[in-house]
Amino acid sequence: MPKKIHTRVKRKKGQKGTHLRKRYLFTTRPAKKGARTFNTEEQAHAWATAHGMKKDDYTLVRVKNFMKFQIQQKTVRVSKLQP
Repeated sequence: MPKKIHTRVKRKKGQKGTHLRKRYLFTTRPAKKGARTFNTEEQAHAWATAHGMKKDDYTLVRVKNFMKFQIQQKTVRVSKLQP
C-alpha cells in the first residue's frame, strides 16, 4: 500500500480525494476591477479629456463617502421605433 499524501500536497498537485478541497481555491476567473476614482475634479476632467471624452459625454459622481470623484458616462437611448 502506498504512503498517504498530505492534504497540502494533494491540493498543490490537483489530486482528488481531500475533504478540504474548496472550489474558491481553484477558480481561474479574473477578479473584477472597480471603477476608476479620482481625488479631485481637476484630475477627473484631465483623465477624461486625455481619453477623448467631452464634458457633455460624462458626469462626475461623488463616491466613497463623498471623498472621491467617479466618471459616469452618459448613455444615449435609441428608440426602437424608427420613422
